[in-house]
Amino acid sequence: MKILGIDPGTTRIGYGLIESKGSTITLLDSGLLKIASADAHDRLVDLADAYTELLQREQPELIAFEKLFFSKNVTTGLAVAQARGVLLYLTAKARVPFLEFSPTEVKSQIAGHGSADKQAVATMVKRIVGAASIAGPDDVTDAIAIAIVAANHKKFM
Repeated sequence: MKILGIDPGTTRIGYGLIESKGSTITLLDSGLLKIASADAHDRLVDLADAYTELLQREQPELIAFEKLFFSKNVTTGLAVAQARGVLLYLTAKARVPFLEFSPTEVKSQIAGHGSADKQAVATMVKRIVGAASIAGPDDVTDAIAIAIVAANHKKFM
């Protein structure tokens, strides 16, 4: 099963595409959707275009999103919520099933505890997919981790 993990943000969206067959997880693709527009309206349009292209290119069978986590910066949280809304709408429109996981769930299932730091998650992601390194920032590693959690979740459904 091809599973696309998504780590949503305001100006960049991390993604990781894995293939899950039995107990084997293979990393197929990963990267960032970079949204360069300064204008909030244009950013949403650019995001929609980039995500639609990603869906058409990769043809995932399942998509997993990180649930929105509000920190002290509510303004950033609202901007991420807008981006997530666009992504969820386009996923539903494409008729691709999706799951959502909190950051704590992802950290717990990947690194063994919900308070794991980024480095612990990255180390385990590399081990699981058999990669010496993962190109890109934490957003990419997080997206791959989200996809892995979805693959494990599907095994028990």
